[in-house]
Amino acid sequence: MEIIDDQLKKEGLSRRDAIKLMGLTGGAAMMAGAPTSAKASSSAKGKIVIVGGGLAGMSTAARLTHHLDSPDITVIEPGDLATSYQPGQTLVGAGIWDKSEVVYKTDDFVPEGVEIIKEKAVEFDPQNNTVKTSGGKAIKYDILIIAAGVKLDYGKIEGLGIDQTITSTGDHTPVSKVIGKNGLASIYYQQGSADTWKEMQKFIADAKSGKKVQGVFTHPNTPIKCGGAPKKIMYLTDARLREAGARENAELTFYPNGGKMFGIRDYHEAIVKQFEARDMKWHYKHNLIAVDPEKKIATFDKHWQEKGEYDADLDEYDMITKHEKVEVPYDFMHITPPMKAAEEIANSPVGSSKGWVPVNKETLQHVKFPNVFALGDIAAVPMGKTGGSARKQYKVVVDNVISVMEGKEPTAKYDGYTVCPLITSIGTVMLAEFNWESKKLGSGKNAALIPFLDPTQERWIWWLLKVYALKPMTQYGMLSGRA
Repeated sequence: MEIIDDQLKKEGLSRRDAIKLMGLTGGAAMMAGAPTSAKASSSAKGKIVIVGGGLAGMSTAARLTHHLDSPDITVIEPGDLATSYQPGQTLVGAGIWDKSEVVYKTDDFVPEGVEIIKEKAVEFDPQNNTVKTSGGKAIKYDILIIAAGVKLDYGKIEGLGIDQTITSTGDHTPVSKVIGKNGLASIYYQQGSADTWKEMQKFIADAKSGKKVQGVFTHPNTPIKCGGAPKKIMYLTDARLREAGARENAELTFYPNGGKMFGIRDYHEAIVKQFEARDMKWHYKHNLIAVDPEKKIATFDKHWQEKGEYDADLDEYDMITKHEKVEVPYDFMHITPPMKAAEEIANSPVGSSKGWVPVNKETLQHVKFPNVFALGDIAAVPMGKTGGSARKQYKVVVDNVISVMEGKEPTAKYDGYTVCPLITSIGTVMLAEFNWESKKLGSGKNAALIPFLDPTQERWIWWLLKVYALKPMTQYGMLSGRA
């Protein structure tokens, strides 16, 4: 935390003053844009089963206990409920936090009266309102809430030596002998974030010695949790190089699969300007498909579209996707893995062809089964998969679950709010807030926490929010079911 204290001294604030300031800002953040609060109390009865004991699932369980007179809630979660404050793993990867600062146990936050089954949900039978577990239990429900998160699909990248996927919560270390060594890094699990800092320091030392070095940062061809994270670690690598006086010896290049920096026009344009100001390079439409750890070569699928044959009936040309394999040398490479839904969910009646659980994007109610809801990363809703999304969604789910239990139609609506505190240096953050309306407007101003502040600007106050306020807001606000 020394780097944080140094920044506070530069700004003339003590850590206590910063915490007070963040108490005000954090409180505003908790209140801003919150959906209609759940009913004060309901006498509705029914068995509620929640699949997933991470942030979204446990927050939902907690809030339900506050708003049901006689809650009957079971959470199915296969792990020991030791998990990671995942937004902090970027800070660990840049040496700003220690790995121990992101570790906590969600079983410390299990609401009184909630039953935990430490097994995996392996079969879903929504016709008979039953979930089967890996231990052979058949659990009946009146309401099913799916909050299972995503799986990190490192095995989709050839050369990483991983032939299985891992969950994105906790310290589920991938079976790989190459990540965290020889310049390869990934912040997406606890040990990986610590190893990222170790490998980054070697990269910086080489640059400081006068060696010309190449840093590569990837973004895959699947939806991912926190779309800004691949850029955050790149910004922080740039900051650490400048701090060491070695930036001129390093070339940093971003290789995203998509064709933009961000889905909202104003944020895209702001990020492009930030990249240009920092001399950070990028190549769109490149998807990492293979790594040679010994030779330090990354292979990308470069793809683009060309005109094909003309269709006279439609008065348009067919568009043909072209592919080319591109080899890129690296000295340090941060890998953002492809992500997907667990097969048990994707291939079940509650899943979909794309894996995610199909729900009404506003009510978060399943499109086929009215007593099934989904939220968080597993839900098939447009745009963000972030903790900020889940913080809005779980309140909507609770309101609508209670409505269904009372025999009413669900009326609470999620407006698509998502927030990405995009770290742009050690000491600045661009707080990218947006919702579905922002997409149409090309701007996130309509969703901003403080509307009179330009959301595209990098600000120190949002750095304080990121470093000091968001973790306690998550642990003691969301996990209590109140924030």
